[in-house]
Amino acid sequence: MTNTPLFIPVILGTSRQGRQSEYVAKFIVEQIAVRNDIKTQLIDIRNIPITTNDAGESVKDPQFSSTVDRADGLIIVVPEYNHGYPGLLKHVLDTCLKEYIHKAVGLCGVSAGPFGGTRVIQNLLPVMRELGLMTIFYDLNFSNVHNLFDESGHLIDKKTYTRRLESFMNELVWMSTVFRYGRQEINLTSP
Repeated sequence: MTNTPLFIPVILGTSRQGRQSEYVAKFIVEQIAVRNDIKTQLIDIRNIPITTNDAGESVKDPQFSSTVDRADGLIIVVPEYNHGYPGLLKHVLDTCLKEYIHKAVGLCGVSAGPFGGTRVIQNLLPVMRELGLMTIFYDLNFSNVHNLFDESGHLIDKKTYTRRLESFMNELVWMSTVFRYGRQEINLTSP
Protein backbone atom coordinates (compact mmCIF):
# COMPACT_ATOMS: atom_id res chain seq x y z
CA MET A 1 0.00 0.00 0.00
CA THR A 2 1.08 3.54 -0.69
CA ASN A 3 2.22 5.95 2.00
CA THR A 4 0.69 8.84 0.10
CA PRO A 5 -1.52 10.88 2.42
CA LEU A 6 -5.25 10.46 1.97
CA PHE A 7 -7.09 13.31 0.30
CA ILE A 8 -10.26 14.07 2.29
CA PRO A 9 -12.01 17.34 1.38
CA VAL A 10 -14.48 19.02 3.72
CA ILE A 11 -17.75 20.07 2.07
CA LEU A 12 -19.53 23.00 3.71
CA GLY A 13 -23.14 22.15 2.93
CA THR A 14 -25.00 25.45 3.10
CA SER A 15 -24.88 28.76 1.30
CA ARG A 16 -26.94 30.79 3.76
CA GLN A 17 -25.75 34.12 5.06
CA GLY A 18 -24.71 34.10 8.73
CA ARG A 19 -24.12 30.34 8.70
CA GLN A 20 -22.58 29.05 11.92
CA SER A 21 -21.56 25.80 10.21
CA GLU A 22 -18.79 27.73 8.46
CA TYR A 23 -16.97 27.95 11.81
CA VAL A 24 -17.34 24.20 12.25
CA ALA A 25 -15.96 23.47 8.77
CA LYS A 26 -12.98 25.77 9.32
CA PHE A 27 -12.26 24.15 12.69
CA ILE A 28 -12.22 20.70 11.06
CA VAL A 29 -9.95 21.85 8.22
CA GLU A 30 -7.53 23.44 10.75
CA GLN A 31 -7.39 20.24 12.80
CA ILE A 32 -6.82 18.04 9.75
CA ALA A 33 -3.99 20.33 8.60
CA VAL A 34 -1.82 19.23 11.54
CA ARG A 35 -2.05 15.55 10.54
CA ASN A 36 0.57 14.00 8.26
CA ASP A 37 -1.71 11.24 6.95
CA ILE A 38 -4.34 13.52 5.37
CA LYS A 39 -4.49 16.39 2.91
CA THR A 40 -7.68 18.41 2.71
CA GLN A 41 -9.36 21.42 1.23
CA LEU A 42 -12.56 23.25 2.03
CA ILE A 43 -15.29 23.02 -0.59
CA ASP A 44 -17.87 25.73 0.03
CA ILE A 45 -21.01 24.97 -1.97
CA ARG A 46 -21.65 28.71 -2.04
CA ASN A 47 -18.74 28.96 -4.49
CA ILE A 48 -19.77 26.18 -6.87
CA PRO A 49 -21.25 27.70 -10.03
CA ILE A 50 -24.30 25.55 -10.55
CA THR A 51 -27.49 26.29 -12.40
CA THR A 52 -30.88 25.48 -10.96
CA ASN A 53 -32.69 25.20 -14.29
CA ASP A 54 -31.55 21.60 -14.77
CA ALA A 55 -30.33 18.79 -12.54
CA GLY A 56 -27.97 15.85 -12.21
CA GLU A 57 -24.84 15.35 -14.21
CA SER A 58 -25.97 17.82 -16.88
CA VAL A 59 -25.09 20.69 -14.49
CA LYS A 60 -21.88 19.14 -13.12
CA ASP A 61 -19.15 21.59 -12.15
CA PRO A 62 -15.86 20.22 -13.56
CA GLN A 63 -13.78 21.43 -10.60
CA PHE A 64 -16.11 19.91 -7.99
CA SER A 65 -16.29 16.67 -9.98
CA SER A 66 -12.51 16.46 -10.31
CA THR A 67 -11.95 17.15 -6.59
CA VAL A 68 -14.47 14.50 -5.52
CA ASP A 69 -13.08 12.04 -8.06
CA ARG A 70 -9.55 12.24 -6.65
CA ALA A 71 -10.77 12.24 -3.02
CA ASP A 72 -10.22 9.15 -0.89
CA GLY A 73 -13.06 10.15 1.42
CA LEU A 74 -15.25 13.11 2.25
CA ILE A 75 -16.47 15.06 5.25
CA ILE A 76 -19.79 16.81 4.89
CA VAL A 77 -20.56 19.58 7.38
CA VAL A 78 -24.29 20.08 7.20
CA PRO A 79 -26.65 22.22 9.26
CA GLU A 80 -30.07 20.96 10.21
CA TYR A 81 -32.80 23.08 8.66
CA ASN A 82 -36.30 22.06 9.79
CA HIS A 83 -35.13 18.49 10.48
CA GLY A 84 -33.59 18.20 7.01
CA TYR A 85 -30.62 19.12 4.86
CA PRO A 86 -30.23 22.18 2.63
CA GLY A 87 -31.67 21.72 -0.84
CA LEU A 88 -28.62 23.26 -2.51
CA LEU A 89 -26.38 20.64 -0.88
CA LYS A 90 -28.54 17.86 -2.33
CA HIS A 91 -28.53 19.59 -5.73
CA VAL A 92 -24.71 19.83 -5.69
CA LEU A 93 -24.23 16.25 -4.50
CA ASP A 94 -26.56 14.94 -7.20
CA THR A 95 -24.33 16.34 -9.96
CA CYS A 96 -21.81 13.56 -9.42
CA LEU A 97 -22.31 9.79 -9.44
CA LYS A 98 -19.30 7.63 -10.32
CA GLU A 99 -17.01 9.99 -8.40
CA TYR A 100 -18.43 8.75 -5.07
CA ILE A 101 -18.41 4.99 -5.59
CA HIS A 102 -16.59 3.01 -2.86
CA LYS A 103 -15.49 6.01 -0.83
CA ALA A 104 -15.98 6.71 2.86
CA VAL A 105 -17.85 9.74 4.15
CA GLY A 106 -18.06 11.27 7.60
CA LEU A 107 -21.11 13.35 8.45
CA CYS A 108 -20.91 16.33 10.75
CA GLY A 109 -24.25 17.72 11.93
CA VAL A 110 -24.70 21.28 13.11
CA SER A 111 -27.75 22.74 14.82
CA ALA A 112 -28.89 25.66 16.90
CA GLY A 113 -30.72 23.21 19.15
CA PRO A 114 -29.63 20.46 21.53
CA PHE A 115 -29.44 17.52 19.10
CA GLY A 116 -26.41 18.63 17.09
CA GLY A 117 -27.84 17.86 13.68
CA THR A 118 -28.74 14.27 14.52
CA ARG A 119 -31.90 14.45 12.42
CA VAL A 120 -30.12 15.86 9.39
CA ILE A 121 -27.60 13.03 9.59
CA GLN A 122 -30.43 10.49 9.77
CA ASN A 123 -31.99 12.04 6.68
CA LEU A 124 -28.67 11.99 4.79
CA LEU A 125 -27.88 8.32 5.40
CA PRO A 126 -30.08 6.94 2.58
CA VAL A 127 -28.77 9.67 0.25
CA MET A 128 -25.16 8.69 0.99
CA ARG A 129 -25.94 5.03 0.31
CA GLU A 130 -27.66 5.82 -2.98
CA LEU A 131 -24.65 7.89 -4.09
CA GLY A 132 -22.33 4.95 -3.38
CA LEU A 133 -20.67 6.51 -0.34
CA MET A 134 -20.09 4.45 2.80
CA THR A 135 -20.77 6.33 6.02
CA ILE A 136 -18.42 5.84 8.93
CA PHE A 137 -19.73 4.67 12.30
CA TYR A 138 -19.07 7.93 14.15
CA ASP A 139 -20.94 11.16 13.60
CA LEU A 140 -19.67 14.51 14.73
CA ASN A 141 -22.36 16.72 16.25
CA PHE A 142 -22.22 20.40 17.14
CA SER A 143 -25.23 21.32 19.31
CA ASN A 144 -26.22 24.89 20.22
CA VAL A 145 -23.66 26.05 17.68
CA HIS A 146 -24.31 29.74 18.36
CA ASN A 147 -22.77 29.23 21.85
CA LEU A 148 -19.72 27.21 20.74
CA PHE A 149 -17.68 29.88 18.97
CA ASP A 150 -16.49 33.32 19.99
CA GLU A 151 -17.10 36.44 17.89
CA SER A 152 -13.93 35.69 15.89
CA GLY A 153 -15.13 32.20 14.97
CA HIS A 154 -12.81 30.32 17.35
CA LEU A 155 -14.12 27.28 19.18
CA ILE A 156 -14.51 27.94 22.89
CA ASP A 157 -14.33 24.31 24.12
CA LYS A 158 -11.57 23.19 21.79
CA LYS A 159 -10.40 20.28 23.99
CA THR A 160 -13.73 18.42 23.92
CA TYR A 161 -14.29 18.84 20.21
CA THR A 162 -10.67 18.05 19.32
CA ARG A 163 -11.04 14.72 21.14
CA ARG A 164 -14.34 13.96 19.37
CA LEU A 165 -12.87 14.93 16.00
CA GLU A 166 -9.90 12.63 16.59
CA SER A 167 -12.16 9.57 17.02
CA PHE A 168 -14.20 10.64 13.99
CA MET A 169 -11.06 11.12 11.86
CA ASN A 170 -9.44 7.86 12.95
CA GLU A 171 -12.50 5.94 11.75
CA LEU A 172 -12.65 7.95 8.52
CA VAL A 173 -8.94 7.41 7.84
CA TRP A 174 -9.27 3.66 8.43
CA MET A 175 -12.27 3.31 6.12
CA SER A 176 -10.77 5.61 3.47
CA THR A 177 -7.54 3.61 3.52
CA VAL A 178 -9.37 0.30 3.12
CA PHE A 179 -11.53 1.63 0.29
CA ARG A 180 -8.53 3.20 -1.48
CA TYR A 181 -6.77 -0.16 -1.35
CA GLY A 182 -9.89 -1.87 -2.69
CA ARG A 183 -10.33 0.61 -5.55
CA GLN A 184 -6.66 0.26 -6.53
CA GLU A 185 -6.07 -3.45 -5.99
CA ILE A 186 -9.31 -5.38 -6.35
CA ASN A 187 -11.25 -5.73 -9.59
CA LEU A 188 -14.97 -5.63 -9.14
CA THR A 189 -16.30 -8.27 -11.49
CA SER A 190 -19.88 -8.76 -12.57
CA PRO A 191 -21.61 -12.07 -11.89
